[in-house]
Parts: sequence; structure tokens; C-alpha cells
Amino acid sequence: MEELSQRQIDILNVIIKEYSETGLPVGSGVIEKKYKLGVCPATIRNEMVELAKKGFLKKEYFSSGRVPSAKGFRFYIKNLMKEKELSTTDEVSYKNSVWDDRAETHRLLSQAAKILSKKTGMLSLVATNDGDLYYSGIANILTQPEFFDLVLSRNLFELIDQSNYWERVLGRFTAEEELIYLLGEEDFRDPLFESCASIFGDFETAKIKGIIGVVGPKRMSYDFIVPQIRYFSSLLEQLIKQQNG
Repeated sequence: MEELSQRQIDILNVIIKEYSETGLPVGSGVIEKKYKLGVCPATIRNEMVELAKKGFLKKEYFSSGRVPSAKGFRFYIKNLMKEKELSTTDEVSYKNSVWDDRAETHRLLSQAAKILSKKTGMLSLVATNDGDLYYSGIANILTQPEFFDLVLSRNLFELIDQSNYWERVLGRFTAEEELIYLLGEEDFRDPLFESCASIFGDFETAKIKGIIGVVGPKRMSYDFIVPQIRYFSSLLEQLIKQQNG
């Protein structure tokens, strides 16, 4: 699988799991004691060095541990992640939560932002090619340690208010692309946002084109959040098409 050995894949997988749970750099000792991979700490350290050389891990300042890079998260999402299936109950709940607003696009998209934020525990955002922007759940991300940094939070909130920025994200969708991931500095094109991530799905009708997704820490629960966004973006597309039916 790509240029990684199975041992390296196993180590990357548990590093992402541990980092997602704690938000702290992960050292070889924690991996050896907690995850029982059957190899000694020295071997784990050597493999972590190799993973870092290949760009899958990054070394944190003032720590001997490592954190997953954007490349590491992309590899995990594409090859290792097991999505948590959206239940029929969840699907019905989503549909019921926006049903009363389905006839009017602005109300529908505003309500959709509120519901996605509540369901995922993240900051949710909806943007359209008409320049409309809706978001909800600022309080949610302020509970995450990454956003205790006031400089980061202030700059993120300024970015969220820039509808033209999210219109450019919308412009990145192609016919083959189901979801778009913004992972840290590489995708936000700003080192200040290294600890941030976004996931977006799109919806498109003859009337409107837009994106719906979440913004939060790069260590968010992708396995839980991805199916929520995939379903909700599809639901919005269906409901907006029905407005013209």
C-alpha cells in the first residue's frame, strides 16, 4: 500500500488513533505499552523516523513524540479508515430536522448548518455560489484545546466570515470528487492553521451550487463525520431540486 510496509501502516494507524484521542504528540513508549504491536520501542522509534522521512509524521517542537502530517491523515482516510455507518434512524432524523424549511432555500441552508453542527459537535458551514454563507457552532470548537489559542481562533473566525474564500473551495469540486478535505497548513495555505481541518460535500441543482461541511481540529473523528456530511449534502441537493418540481 503506497510506499509503506505493513508494520509502518500499523504504527501510523495507532499514532493517528492516539493523537485523535489526546491531541498530544505520540512517543514510541506509549505505542509499545498501549497497543501491543509485538515490536520493541527501538523498532517503533526507527519506523517512526522512517514515517517522518516519508512525510507521514511530523516532529513537534519541545517533544520527542510525533504527530500525523496532512499526508498521514490523507493516507488514513483513503486506506485505513472504517466509516461508521449512518443508521436509518440518523437519516430520518436529518430529514425531519430540515423538513419544515425545505420550501425556502435560505431557511433550509441556515437550518442545515445548525443541525450539522449539533450532530457533529463541530463548527458547521454552508456556502453557495451566490455568495451566501451560513455557519453555526462556534461554541463547539472553543471547547477543543487547539482553539484555546486566541490568535488561532480570532484568525479562523475572520476566515470563516470570508464568503469568497469558501466560494473558492466550492470551485475545487470536480465531477469525480465526492468530498474535499482541507488539512492543516498545506491546504489552508497558512501555517497558522496547521492544527485545523475541514471536510466538505457539495450540492448542485440548476438553481444553486454550494458546499456544506465542518471546520474543527485536524484530529477530528473522520470516521464519524464523513458519512454525516456525505448524506447531508445529498439530502440538500434532493430537497432543493424538489423546490422546482
